[in-house]
Amino acid sequence: MDAPARGSSTAAASWNGALLVLALTVALRMWDLGNPVIHVAEQYYLLIGDRMLHGAVPYLDVWDRKPIGLFLLYAAMRLLPGNGILAYQLCAAAAAWLTALLVRRGACRVGASEAGALAAAAAYLFGLALLGGRGGQAPVFYNLPMAAAGLLTLELPALAQRDAGGRIVANGAIACLLAGLAIQMKYTPAVEGAFFGAAHCWFLRRASKRWTTIMGAATLWVLLGLVPTLAAAAWFARAGALHAFWFANFTSIGMRAGYPLDQLAMRLLGIAAILSPLAAGAWLAWRGRSREACVGYGWLAAAVIGFLAIGTFFDHYALPLLAPLAIAASPALGRLPRLRAGTLGLALLLFVVERATAPRDGAGARTVAQVVAANSQGGCPYVFIGDTMTYYLAHACLPTAYAFPNLLAYTTEQGATGIDEAAEVRRILAHRPPVIVTSDRRLSIWNAGSLRAVKAALAADYRLVFTTPRSGWRTAVYLRRDLPLRR
Repeated sequence: MDAPARGSSTAAASWNGALLVLALTVALRMWDLGNPVIHVAEQYYLLIGDRMLHGAVPYLDVWDRKPIGLFLLYAAMRLLPGNGILAYQLCAAAAAWLTALLVRRGACRVGASEAGALAAAAAYLFGLALLGGRGGQAPVFYNLPMAAAGLLTLELPALAQRDAGGRIVANGAIACLLAGLAIQMKYTPAVEGAFFGAAHCWFLRRASKRWTTIMGAATLWVLLGLVPTLAAAAWFARAGALHAFWFANFTSIGMRAGYPLDQLAMRLLGIAAILSPLAAGAWLAWRGRSREACVGYGWLAAAVIGFLAIGTFFDHYALPLLAPLAIAASPALGRLPRLRAGTLGLALLLFVVERATAPRDGAGARTVAQVVAANSQGGCPYVFIGDTMTYYLAHACLPTAYAFPNLLAYTTEQGATGIDEAAEVRRILAHRPPVIVTSDRRLSIWNAGSLRAVKAALAADYRLVFTTPRSGWRTAVYLRRDLPLRR
């Protein structure tokens, strides 16, 4: 008579925990709902997704290095009601919540208590907020299939102990397909996907399966992991644009120049500071680790390799570390109340400080777009430095396929886009855009040729008509001198 009661109690606790995680998700993300300029990257993803619905082809009509899957996702979200901004942010919130629930389940699987599992889920959500994942960065979405694949991989020790070879093969197929979908949002999950496949091979052998079975299963898993990318390549090949796809997705990545060492060091230091409580928890949990936890540490190591492989160390590049790190730390978070309180307390403090000091740039960005829309007069404005959301909100045409400002304005991209960036800026200016958006921001990595061309054009043919604060600098809107200012 007691078993049903215990089962009901467990189910109720599970639902209560899910609702607590949902409440925290809402509490952390509600401040940014509707903000059009949370991060420069997701602005561009939304712009590309929107233009795809109007016939634009990524890598040809609008250029970026991200895989096509990410743009397809944003195009799909753009089909939802509204102007797309709130829609993608709500979808990102849903992805964050679901991923946090998978982190909680993974924590239970490696031996964490319910308190430790909930703390791990909360730490994941705080980590998103503190590492540039407040909106719709790519890892906010692809962490969901990767966490699901990781959860399947954590099942392997138990499956091998039961000699459940068929279940291991099925698990591996699903895990590798999920990783393949994530790879089509960014390529670094390939490292974690390779670990998932290798772990399945190892435990399939532990389940006393023959090498021929293992090789056949491994071949299947590799193919499933590659299917999304192969499908994308096949589509571009059929369209006669395989070279453009290959260059943007693979070749150009290795052509980018590095950032200054002092910038890289400061970025790494900031990431390490935010992740240090979870890293301490993972270290403390190492001694009493379970077999499942050993798999989790392998997943974490693969995620770290993927993070280090890019080498630019922007804060949001560390977002894929959060799920495996929180799971690895969860046993210690459950066992040590002081660690749990310190980890979540510090995260809350950092979040409150960040919220209190964060600039409120949304209204200014919308006003910039209104000024640009009113004065473009059928021509294509040019955002040299600023928010690509300006094009989106102003419903403006793009003067170049390289509409993400960094591509033409920064030395880190010089020679890595497949074109002469300064020549492309001069070509844009030769068409005399009615409006140019720029900034008074000072950087050491300006593309000198591009900057010189813009400054000369502004001095000769444009007048300043509007400025507004944007982070620690000001966005400036210039109107061509022969055009009247329209409000």
